[in-house]
Amino acid sequence: MPDLILILAVVGTFLIAGTVKGVIGMGLPSVALALLTLTVDLTSAMALMLVPSLVTNIWQAAVGGHGIAILRRIWPFLMTAFVTVWLGAAALTRVDLALLTALLGVLLASYALVSLAGWRVSISRHNEEWVGALVGIVNGTVTGMTGAFVMPSILYLQAIGLAKDALIQAMGLVFSISTVALAIALQGNGLLTADLGVLSLAALVPALIGMAAGQRIRRQLSEARFRRVFFVGLLLLGLFIIVGAVGDIGAVSEG
Repeated sequence: MPDLILILAVVGTFLIAGTVKGVIGMGLPSVALALLTLTVDLTSAMALMLVPSLVTNIWQAAVGGHGIAILRRIWPFLMTAFVTVWLGAAALTRVDLALLTALLGVLLASYALVSLAGWRVSISRHNEEWVGALVGIVNGTVTGMTGAFVMPSILYLQAIGLAKDALIQAMGLVFSISTVALAIALQGNGLLTADLGVLSLAALVPALIGMAAGQRIRRQLSEARFRRVFFVGLLLLGLFIIVGAVGDIGAVSEG
């Protein structure tokens, strides 16, 4: 059974992550991974994230009325992203987890920097399918290795020019499919235990409470200001994860 410290860490993490998602409509997996890896190893953090991520993102993907149109535009990306998660997850049992944790930190810090800078790329409608398929390969592999869904998927979805509501729904769809693929890959590699599954299910409660609180906060707080604070915090967390992982790598090398 999980110990009390782990249970408290999970409850606190998903209250915070759910609140962030309630305010800005995204960020639950990124925040959860960033905070959980301060307490548990990367594969455990990925497993604990599964149920809250899946439920909240299915909810997000189902709302908006753009589902069919989005699927028609991004199906090559979704297909390759789903299939290649398994390839990335194979590294979890073959590569030092400290290296993969450092990669997670790099991805989170990069995501924060890109968002703070407001950097955008543009992809023409003519090139969407083949670029999407290539980006999906990268995104799926990275998701399997780190549990992070955001890079480069967010850049791609923004680059194809989706309107705000369609973009939010598309992110929910991408993250839902990625979560399912990650769950299958973790199970296939023997990294999803019954205890972690039960604790992930229980984590849904604080995540939903946090989302409800975040939606109330959104009505009283400038979303733009909150986003800046969130991404600065995510950048600092990413850098902290990198430093800690590099220290672990150095300790193993010396040993």
